[in-house]
Amino acid sequence: MFGKTETSAIVGIDARRVTVEADFGDGLPEFDMVGFLGSEVKEARERVRSALKNAGISIPPGRLTVNLSPANLKKQGNAFDLAIALAVLAAVGVLPPALLEPYDFVGELSLDGHLRPVNGTLPHVLSAREAGKSGSVVPKENGREGAVFPDHAVYAFDSLSEVIRFVLSPESAERVPTVEEPQGTQHFGVDFSEIIGQESVKRASSVACAGMHGFLMIGPPGTGKTLTARRIPTILPPLTERERIECTKIYSVAGLLSETEGLVRERPFRSPHHTISTNGLVGGGGIPKPGEMSLAHNGVLFLDELPEFPKSTLEVMRQPLEDKQVVISRVQGSFVFPTRVMLVLAMNPCQCGFYPDRNKCHCSEADVRRYLSRISKPLLDRVDITVEVPRIGKDGISQGRPGKSSSELKEAVIRAWEIQKERYRQERIVFNSELEGRKIRKYCVLTKEGEDFLKEAFEKLELSLRAYDRILKVGRTIADLEGAETIELSHVSEAVAYRSMDRKFWRS
Repeated sequence: MFGKTETSAIVGIDARRVTVEADFGDGLPEFDMVGFLGSEVKEARERVRSALKNAGISIPPGRLTVNLSPANLKKQGNAFDLAIALAVLAAVGVLPPALLEPYDFVGELSLDGHLRPVNGTLPHVLSAREAGKSGSVVPKENGREGAVFPDHAVYAFDSLSEVIRFVLSPESAERVPTVEEPQGTQHFGVDFSEIIGQESVKRASSVACAGMHGFLMIGPPGTGKTLTARRIPTILPPLTERERIECTKIYSVAGLLSETEGLVRERPFRSPHHTISTNGLVGGGGIPKPGEMSLAHNGVLFLDELPEFPKSTLEVMRQPLEDKQVVISRVQGSFVFPTRVMLVLAMNPCQCGFYPDRNKCHCSEADVRRYLSRISKPLLDRVDITVEVPRIGKDGISQGRPGKSSSELKEAVIRAWEIQKERYRQERIVFNSELEGRKIRKYCVLTKEGEDFLKEAFEKLELSLRAYDRILKVGRTIADLEGAETIELSHVSEAVAYRSMDRKFWRS
């Protein structure tokens, strides 16, 4: 006799279709499993055997063979148990095979037959929906995570026995209600108006957010670099539906969603410690998992105390920043994780933090150069905006007045995003920061005064061609914030100031 169920295997942040076939026939009692299986999947044989026994189901003696196809796709993880158990039940005649066809099955079985939660439920449900399945059966803890599509039913259960009753009598169970995500204003608990002074830094933050430009802040300890970085998400536009699904898939695969969460609702903000490993930052491992860069996808990746990160770790970021994805190759295949992030960096100008204030800084010039050299020029070239964060004196504290609020800054950023969305609707880019090559010349049109100024700055500051292009992109963003069609002199001069600031510290 033959039984079949369908499920899926996680590859990167997506799910690939997997068919579980079970054949039962005469022969010595044996339970074989084939199909390019990882160690966790091979162990499913014992979990399924015990779960069926403790659910009160007796398998008659005979030869049982289970195949997970396609055979060229490595099956790893703990999500195949339920599909295997149901295929076996169909093969031995306990369940009619036709009753299993409309559904997709995902879940790990405990030895007593209970269903345990698995990672990656949303990609599994997406795969089943795209395959035309009428519903997905998942562990109870994963129900809310999967129930995000009104046109695809999700059924969540505690045990194998409950799943069997559902298959035999589908009308007896209710689908998990589709998650209704609250609409309206997001509440972050912090606001840009809380930062006293530092208006130039706030302005630079707005420009960076408007074009999703790489952003570096340099200044002494306690001047508000971290405060500023943590408020950047408050002025970014809300996630679109597509972005929310992308982010939720990543967090689902990483196992960072709780059973009470549906779709991710806020733009991610990730701030890893400087002791993080390369795999932790960009992703990796024996079974590759998303790193901090992917967990920050569609949001902010903040690296504080930048020179304290190992140089080798920072250098690995360069390619993912350019490609907007990281590709991890293993023997069993390649895994792709998205990395479209706004990179925000913060650092002190020297080891003690007070350079070039010689009243407080006692680092030698050699010490300062050695400290700054931990940040390579190729990585700095991925940063479009560099701004100095000065210390505020006592007069600045007493005279400080609340500046623009996050909501005011956010309105301007949203307008700039809408302009870019319309401008690049025929292109394969979204933001000004992604412009390159001929697209820069096409969309970054300067006035005569702006062009003359930029040529003069190019010569006097000895800028590279890459720096020249990045100034044009930042100038385009500043013009968008002002609602200008062309890049004017004031826009170019501000963009040059952001690009030339790093020369104060990284002198040739």
